[in-house]
Amino acid sequence: MRLESFAGWRRMAEERGMPLWRVVLEYEMHQKGRTEGEIWARLAQVYAVMRDAVETGLREPRQTQSGLVRDTGKKLLGATLHVLSPEFTLLLAYATAAKETNACMGRVVAAPTAGASGILPGIYTFLSKHHQVSDQTLYEAMLIGAGVALIIEQKASIAGAVGGCQAETGTAAAMGAAGIVYALGGDISQIFESVALTIMNMLGLICDPVAGLVELPCVKRNGSAVVIAAAAAQMALSGDTAVIPVDEMVVAMGEVGAAMDTRFKETALGGTAATPTAQAIARRIWPDAELVRREDPPE
Repeated sequence: MRLESFAGWRRMAEERGMPLWRVVLEYEMHQKGRTEGEIWARLAQVYAVMRDAVETGLREPRQTQSGLVRDTGKKLLGATLHVLSPEFTLLLAYATAAKETNACMGRVVAAPTAGASGILPGIYTFLSKHHQVSDQTLYEAMLIGAGVALIIEQKASIAGAVGGCQAETGTAAAMGAAGIVYALGGDISQIFESVALTIMNMLGLICDPVAGLVELPCVKRNGSAVVIAAAAAQMALSGDTAVIPVDEMVVAMGEVGAAMDTRFKETALGGTAATPTAQAIARRIWPDAELVRREDPPE
């Protein structure tokens, strides 16, 4: 049993008369030799860790040892001015809180990576709290997300060092968008359109961690990624399309990642990491390291 493209995934689901998540479940059983019961139990464990990462990030003071990240989730949770709605602010709070748990050395789920570990917890928490989506439906959404990541991993990449941040937060956002559409009753076409729309809108995003730490801009990008995922899901559920098929968008994602300059692939040599302020921060944190030197910012 092989799962190599979205077209093939759809074909297997339709030929066998089963939902997308069931195809991934059977793939996992076939590839890993696990029973169905073991997989459901593992999904429940994973979801519990995700939920705890959100709750911990919102409940406890969050500051990394470097000082680059400090209580982003808690600040959003306490906001009284809302640009769109209280729910929009909470979605951001959930995602950034979970990612801050990672940055503060807490336990998270790498979904698909630690750098993107706030996106799916944020989305699933939002679906549970604000749409009353059941745990079982979320487990099924997680399987769909796993299928999305599996195909992207084969055709492009899920690693920032290979494909930039589009590979990490972009993949997580695509997984999350697919989960939103599924959980809210979307069909296969709408699920796949949400993935294509997400990739289209995160294409080319670079990986440029300040001082080489998975903190800044990573936490902030987990927040923006859930917004893009929600926007893509909303467009797909409304009947809009990406026009470009999802399999073609994944190929484009791989091509962009391969062509991306190495400065923008987790090396901390370009983008945000190469700004004067970021360089000053890096020299403070790593005083003996060889860094790209740029003029310090004015006092």
